[in-house]
Amino acid sequence: MNDTPEYVVGPTGEPMTRDDLPPPSTKRWVIRRKAEVVAAVRGGLITLEEACRRYSLSVEEFLSWQQAIDRNGLPGLRVTRAQEYRSGSGEDDPHPI
Repeated sequence: MNDTPEYVVGPTGEPMTRDDLPPPSTKRWVIRRKAEVVAAVRGGLITLEEACRRYSLSVEEFLSWQQAIDRNGLPGLRVTRAQEYRSGSGEDDPHPI
């Protein structure tokens, strides 16, 4: 028996199927696309391993997207890795090292 759902609820609240996922050739990761991949994995539409393979992501990168959503919702996906590292103290430093 296949336990994979036909669809999951996407980041906009609409049903999302495998056909709605970003294409494997995606290079520009906007907030919506990241959120779609996270929703697909969380909902069981695709596995974490499949998402990482399909999009050439590391597990750490995917988990950082998931954590950003958990902490700050979709706006959390706007933060780039460089910004995360620079603001590691949580303070806004106008002169990062």
